[in-house]
Amino acid sequence: MTSHDRPPPGGDRHPELLRTEGIRKTFPGVVALDGVDFDLRAGEVHVLLGENGAGKSTLIKILSGMYQPDAGRVLREGAPVRVHGAEDAERLGIATIHQEFNLVPHLTVAENIYLGRQPRRFGLIDRKRMEADAAELLRRVGVNVPPGTPVRELGIARRQMVEIAKALSLRARVLIMDEPTAALTADEVERLFEIVRGLRADGVGVVFITHHLEEIAALGDRVTVLRDGRSVGQVAADTPRDDLVRLMVGRSIEQQYPRVTGTVTSAATGAQGAPLLRVSGLSRAGTFDGVGFEVRAGEVVGLAGLVGSGRTEVARAVFGADGYDSGTVEVLGRKLPRGDVSAAMAAGIGLVPEDRKGQGLLLDASVQENLGLVTLRGATRGGLVDVSGQRRAATGIAERLGVRMASIDQHVRTLSGGNQQKVVIGKWLLGRSKLLILDEPTRGIDVGAKVEIYELVNELTASGHAVLMISSDLPEVLGMSDRVLVMSQGRIAGELTADRATQDDVMRLAVGTATPGAPPGQRHGPRRGASAPGNPHAPGKTERKGSRGH
Repeated sequence: MTSHDRPPPGGDRHPELLRTEGIRKTFPGVVALDGVDFDLRAGEVHVLLGENGAGKSTLIKILSGMYQPDAGRVLREGAPVRVHGAEDAERLGIATIHQEFNLVPHLTVAENIYLGRQPRRFGLIDRKRMEADAAELLRRVGVNVPPGTPVRELGIARRQMVEIAKALSLRARVLIMDEPTAALTADEVERLFEIVRGLRADGVGVVFITHHLEEIAALGDRVTVLRDGRSVGQVAADTPRDDLVRLMVGRSIEQQYPRVTGTVTSAATGAQGAPLLRVSGLSRAGTFDGVGFEVRAGEVVGLAGLVGSGRTEVARAVFGADGYDSGTVEVLGRKLPRGDVSAAMAAGIGLVPEDRKGQGLLLDASVQENLGLVTLRGATRGGLVDVSGQRRAATGIAERLGVRMASIDQHVRTLSGGNQQKVVIGKWLLGRSKLLILDEPTRGIDVGAKVEIYELVNELTASGHAVLMISSDLPEVLGMSDRVLVMSQGRIAGELTADRATQDDVMRLAVGTATPGAPPGQRHGPRRGASAPGNPHAPGKTERKGSRGH
C-alpha cells in the first residue's frame, strides 16, 4: 500500500508524539540548525529529507539526547522535555538507530539487546531468560540467529535488525532510523519495510531518513525537507520527485547523471585516448580468473556485477592492496609489481574505497591532514614536513572541490558524507593520480552531492585522467560510464557500450543468462542524463557488499 492509499495521520487516532519548536544549534563557525520545527504523530512514518549537511543528523541527535539545543524546545505528547542523554531518551520512549550502529561487537546478540538492562535472578544475570526474551524479539523482526551469537559475526543487515529488536525491547513509541537501507539488498529492504509498517500499525511513530527518493512514497506518510539548517517545507510522501529535489537543493536538477564525453588530449600522455591502464589475465584462486581490460585517457569505465562477482577484489588487486596469483597490471605500458601499493601510487593510481570512513579517511584528523596524506612523503625533507606548503595545497583543493567546512582544521569526522567523499578524492588529486578507481563513489550521499561528484568525474576525464567506477547502482553505472564491464563469478562476462545498454542487458550478463552474440534486450533502461524510474533496489540495483553473509 502506497502513501496515498492510507488515510492521512491526524485526529484522535493519531495523537502527536513528538514536536520540536524553533530548534537552533551552532558549532564553531557553522549554524547547523536555525529555527527548525518538526512534529511526529503516532502511527506514521515521517520522512526527514535533505542534502548532506542540511541538519538532519544534528536534529536527530538532539531528539536522542546526544546534543543539547542552543535555543528552542522539544515536546513529548505536548509537554516540554529535556533529553540529556540515552537514559532520558529511553525513559521518554525514544529509540534511535544511527548509521553507525551502537552495538558492541564482542558481546552476543542478547547481551547487546539488553545491555545495561539485563534481567536478574537472585542478584545475578538471568542469562536463560535474557536469551529467551531476545529470541522472541528476533523472531518478531524476522532474524533467524541464535541469541548467543557474537555481533561481530553478523553482517550489516542482521546488525540492523538487532538494533530494531533492541528498540522493541525498550517499548519505544518513537523510532528514529538514519539511512537504514544504505547497505541492504532488495530483499532485505523489503523485509525492513514490512517491519516498519508493522510498527506503524502498532501506533509507533517512525522518523525515517533516506537518500533514496523512491523509498519515500513506498513507506512514508509525510516529508519534512531541511535545507541549510532550516525547514523549507512539509509535503505529502507522494510528492513528485522533481519537487522534492527542488526543495532539497533549491534548484531543479535536469540531468541526474550529467556525463560529458568527447575525445580529449591526455595531459598525462600527450596522446588522444591512449590506454592508461591495461590489465591482462589477472587471477586469484577462488576470487577472480583471467580478468583483462583497458581504461583509456578521458573515459569512464564502469564495473558492474552482483555481490561476490569480484569487482572490488579486482580493483584492490590493481591498486596493489591485495595480491594475485597470475596476470599483469600495466600503467602507460609499465608493468607494476603485484601487491605493492606504493608502486601503484607512484604510477598514478588512486583508490577511493567503498568504505570511506574505515579505509579512506583518518576520522579524528583534520581536513588538511587527510588531504595531505598522499603527498606527505614528498613534502618531507630531512624529517621535516613543509607544513605551510601542505596547508596551501589542501586549502586550494578544498576550495576547488567545494568542500563545505568551518575551516581546513575541522575534523573530517564532523563533515557530511558528501564532503567526506570530496576529501578522499581530493587527496588523490593532490597526488596527481592519472587513474582514479572509484568504488561506490556516491553511496550514502544525497542527490545534490552526487551531481557534484559526477561533475568532478567529468572534469577529471576532460583533463585526460581516466576513471574506473564500481557501483551497485545500475542507473549510475549506465548514466556515467562510456563502457560497462560486467563481472559474473570472478570473470568478465561481457562489455557493453553504456549509451546503448539497458539495466536488463547488464543483469543478464551479471547472472549468467546472456547469450554470447545475442542482441541487447528490449530497451527499458534509462538513457544518459535521464532520471531512472522505479525502485533503485530491484532489479536495477545490484546487491550491495554490506549485505554479504545474510
